[in-house]
Amino acid sequence: MTTTKSGKVEEHLEEASYLEKRQLKSGSAGWLLLAGLGISYVISGDYSGWNFGLAEGGFGGLAIASVVIAGMYLALVLGMAELSSALPAAGGGYTFARRALCPWGGFATGTAILIEYSIAPAAIATFIGSYVESLNLFGITNGWWVYLAVYAFFIVIHLVGVGEALKVMFVITAIALVGLLVFAIAAAGHFDTANLTNIAPANALGASKFLPHGYLGIWAAIPFAIWFFLAVEGVPLAAEETANPERNVPRGIIAAIVVLLISCAAVLVLTTGAGGAEQMSSSGNPLVEALGHGAASKTVNYIGLAGLIASFFSIIYAYSRQLFALSRAGYLPTRLSVTNSRKTPTLALIVPGVIGFALSLIGHGALLLDMAVFGAAVSYVLMMVSHIVLRIREPQMRRPYRTPGGAVTSGFALAIAVLAVIATFLVDSVAALWCLGVFAAFMAYFAFYSRHRLVANSPDEEFAMLKSAESELK
Repeated sequence: MTTTKSGKVEEHLEEASYLEKRQLKSGSAGWLLLAGLGISYVISGDYSGWNFGLAEGGFGGLAIASVVIAGMYLALVLGMAELSSALPAAGGGYTFARRALCPWGGFATGTAILIEYSIAPAAIATFIGSYVESLNLFGITNGWWVYLAVYAFFIVIHLVGVGEALKVMFVITAIALVGLLVFAIAAAGHFDTANLTNIAPANALGASKFLPHGYLGIWAAIPFAIWFFLAVEGVPLAAEETANPERNVPRGIIAAIVVLLISCAAVLVLTTGAGGAEQMSSSGNPLVEALGHGAASKTVNYIGLAGLIASFFSIIYAYSRQLFALSRAGYLPTRLSVTNSRKTPTLALIVPGVIGFALSLIGHGALLLDMAVFGAAVSYVLMMVSHIVLRIREPQMRRPYRTPGGAVTSGFALAIAVLAVIATFLVDSVAALWCLGVFAAFMAYFAFYSRHRLVANSPDEEFAMLKSAESELK
């Protein structure tokens, strides 16, 4: 065992057989599949979840929050495109922060991402249940067994292999995008500007028809605006399974955010204008209800289910790769990163799935959404700090892609991410405090146990060790 100077952690070298049991299938995806992966992470947010922000800020509050958050995500993605081109590994945000902020910062970032990706599928499962029930097929109603069925079915598909899973995700995502196009055409015929502002103004500072809950409503709507883009940052988690990741990961994540910016604007305006802000503010399937009854509504309902499934399916992939990377490096129990004969991490797929299913039984999608956003926002703060630190500390580091605006761009994303963390406490302080408690428990585990058992020759740790070696040579 050797003690490092970074955070007083202890690292050791494992034998070759250790890493042989923890191999992912390389070269399984190009930039187009990665773009599809990025869109599929998020597209369920267009179909449900964002609309709860109408109850917090009205159309005006949610619209302003969405513009700000869209800017944050664009800056965030540009920063992550640079980081992923320089440090392509399955750890994603954890790998970036590990290089910039030592093992403590790396584990904190990975933990926040893991909280986000473990809880988000639980929220999506409740939305899937709402869409299934509204279809009224064979008397199927929303319930625990629907959540169990989707978890079990899609985890099994992932166990078959990443190449097959990414192709299935791409097809489902394409169908979901067609559904949004069908919705947009149909909703245009129902659009009425009066519907945008039909929530009665409350007795709050700055309250008006446009901002029915005043200025504070804008801030409270931020977590729901994030749902339009939540998890797009997970594209770099596929780096080790991508052909030419230095080039394809940046291209894929940037292409994904461009599509998501367009879909966000269309869905927010057309859904609210067709269905009414007040009516949509509590709907489990807002796009369907905005169209009323008819062939278009039924079509969007079926395709909307595909959109929810796409995100559910892809975020399962994301949480398994984040857990895999943390486990392989020794931050979490190493048994979780063992891969099967198809080179997929079995326990890393199953364990968070069991936890997510248990959380889905809460049945409150808005509550779970806020919890997932808390983890996401904390990880954004740490990743953008990492980008700024690496720009300052390692200006000569090889960067095949460079962020336009550099640290200024990531600094903007950092500032908004800090506000987003605070906003989660405004929406539901109890949910945010629970997540904070879980985050603290993970950090305690690292402080008292796993920081003494890190694996120095895991790929993510090697990126950081290379920097230490270079510093010593200088």
